[in-house]
Amino acid sequence: MSSSTVVPFNIQNGDEMTQNVKPLLHEIKHALDSLIETGKSTIIDLRSIPLAPGEEDKILNTLGQGEVKAQLNALGLSEVNETQYAGVWTVTHYNDEDQIISRFIEVTTMPEILCSQTEDIMAAYSRLAITLDDIVEDNLETN
Repeated sequence: MSSSTVVPFNIQNGDEMTQNVKPLLHEIKHALDSLIETGKSTIIDLRSIPLAPGEEDKILNTLGQGEVKAQLNALGLSEVNETQYAGVWTVTHYNDEDQIISRFIEVTTMPEILCSQTEDIMAAYSRLAITLDDIVEDNLETN
């Protein structure tokens, strides 16, 4: 048996910092560079990274608030916020008790959750076509 000491992985507890704030902000900077250079989007799952209490807030405060904020009510409440850095977004999903169940930083031109799905676009086209047909019929009847 080896006499070397095994140091167990320790997820932070208490008030000690994990020191992950600065590296995570650097990762966001590199992701923004990749978006500029290649158009490649990046998603960072904040809940999968060990952070001490207050570190997530420090990251969010550093990123700040931008000009765009959206709320969605599809399978629960979700909030999408542009940060003060264009192309860097926070996406937060809540459960029925308004508790955060997931939070992501998306480095992209538009978060995927805000993009219309092909099926929804096709259904909208059909509904609009029916509406326009109804308008034409109503105009014919009144003239």
